Amino acid sequence: MDAFVRYFLQLLVLAVWALVLGRVIVSWVDPQGRNAISRRVISMTEPLLAPIRRLLPATGALDLSALVLMLILSMLLEVVGR
Repeated sequence: MDAFVRYFLQLLVLAVWALVLGRVIVSWVDPQGRNAISRRVISMTEPLLAPIRRLLPATGALDLSALVLMLILSMLLEVVGR
């Protein structure tokens, strides 16, 4: 794989990972999304988290979709890094 493409993909995966981490933090601080930044982070991550949330079994108030996505992104980062 070309070095430029590999580094670009790594950067892209890391950016999405950081965005999902931001979503986790937003869910603790402003879960209703009243702030403009919170709404933006929620709207950017929801298309990635919603399909995972539908596949996971119901766990009540505990949402594990961000954790699953971050694990998938970490594995993808490992594959792209090789």
